Amino acid sequence: YWEGEYPNVKARFLPMFCQHCNNAPCEPVCPVYATYHNQEGLNVQVYNRCIGTRYCANNCPYHARFFNFWERDLDDTHREYLNPEVTVRTKGIMEKCTFCVQRIRKSEWERRQADEELQDGDVQPACVQACPTDTLVFGNLEDENSRVAQLAENKRHYRVMENLGTDTNVIYLKKVDPHASETAPAHAGTAADSGGNSA
Repeated sequence: YWEGEYPNVKARFLPMFCQHCNNAPCEPVCPVYATYHNQEGLNVQVYNRCIGTRYCANNCPYHARFFNFWERDLDDTHREYLNPEVTVRTKGIMEKCTFCVQRIRKSEWERRQADEELQDGDVQPACVQACPTDTLVFGNLEDENSRVAQLAENKRHYRVMENLGTDTNVIYLKKVDPHASETAPAHAGTAADSGGNSA
């Protein structure tokens, strides 16, 4: 979004992916229950059940769902880029962020095989792994010792469009502006907000 007045305009960026809402407005509108809540609190989707009504996208206030309008025609070289652990979604269905549920399952399986408990930081979705600035953090919000739960207790935390009552599982931290006036009000919605960390 944009902030400031011309000619002193700044662009602020806020990563917006599926918020994995506990009261997800996308779930009850799906006529075939292709989107649902799993036991870990993730908003997931059964891709081969989706019939492409796009009701879920219409009902998502975060615009986090995308419709596949075409079938990808990949040559052999580009086909190698596809993740072998994820089903290739076909034309006519919805897609969304799953917090890389395949990585969660793989980490759980590896820990079970070693007869160990899953540790904080064992699971990293692709976006977290690829983030060069360590801005994105992933973990169990219900584990009070996890890094993400501790960040969620920070006084700078907020949820996007919290007034909708969707009870999201993605938490942002307001940006710390070292140049802000000490007399400026420190509340949600100030021009200094840009999303900082995401949990």
